[in-house]
Amino acid sequence: MKRILWILAVAGAVLSSCTSKSSEPANKAEQVIAALNDPASRYVVVACHRGDWRNYPENSLGAIESVIRMGADIVEIDLKLTKDSVLVLSHDRTCNRMTTGKGDISTMTYDSLATFNLKTAHNVAIPGTRITTFQEALEACKDRIVINVDQGYQYYNLVVKLTDAMDMTDQILIKGKKAREVVAREMEGSRMMYMPIIDIQKPKGKDLFAQYEDWYAQTGEKPLAYEVCFSELNEEVEACCQKVIAQGSKLWINTLWASLCGGYEDDAAFEGDPDKVYGKILDLGTSIIQTDRPELLIGWLKKQGRR
Repeated sequence: MKRILWILAVAGAVLSSCTSKSSEPANKAEQVIAALNDPASRYVVVACHRGDWRNYPENSLGAIESVIRMGADIVEIDLKLTKDSVLVLSHDRTCNRMTTGKGDISTMTYDSLATFNLKTAHNVAIPGTRITTFQEALEACKDRIVINVDQGYQYYNLVVKLTDAMDMTDQILIKGKKAREVVAREMEGSRMMYMPIIDIQKPKGKDLFAQYEDWYAQTGEKPLAYEVCFSELNEEVEACCQKVIAQGSKLWINTLWASLCGGYEDDAAFEGDPDKVYGKILDLGTSIIQTDRPELLIGWLKKQGRR
């Protein structure tokens, strides 16, 4: 039966790095990939939402470089396509919120977008900055950090064209809510990592998880990881998390907003007791956490001996 990278552990060279001193991971990105593919690893992978957007414009080179300096493992970015087919980093369809310009990115050329300065989350324009291209982001991240392409599955072929050219496809993690059969067909033979997003307390999320459960029961094949989202932590959520871990997949919890993690979000940790907030997330068996407060989370995880 045909298999693709997001089902398998990783290529043999990366797998052997977990067991052979002579083939230890050569760089930080390889270390993260090895941890992602080791079900027994206690290392908690930290994914940063749009980079360090609290101190730099989101999805910018500055935001990416900042989380790399912090020691983060994954940087989450969003992609949009310009009129002249340049992939750029932007969460929004328009450039209105995060640049000094206005307009729909898909109707603008890259050169026109590049005339605008980026703005911070506090609406402060930063002179000399401009929208980041995906190629520039790849160049900054190569060998240094794994890239999670969040908004961007629709540009899959363009993404792979660039990442293959830079020998970085195995450094890219993409996630989505596509049916298993669709992803298997579209990504057949790809070296890119893929992760399904499971809204376990919603009908579509339950159905999607059931697809992967059935597939695992029939073939023994599994995704590298699952992102499990929930508005309330209850027995149903805990059972889902246990099944994910029993399969040998990694569990990704998104602590950005209360609605995604049952109220155990970053702001609650920042304003209250991180032990009670992040501790509860770890109790679920979580080994990948997406955060808006990377410094806080990384520091806390180090104290727990999980990094």
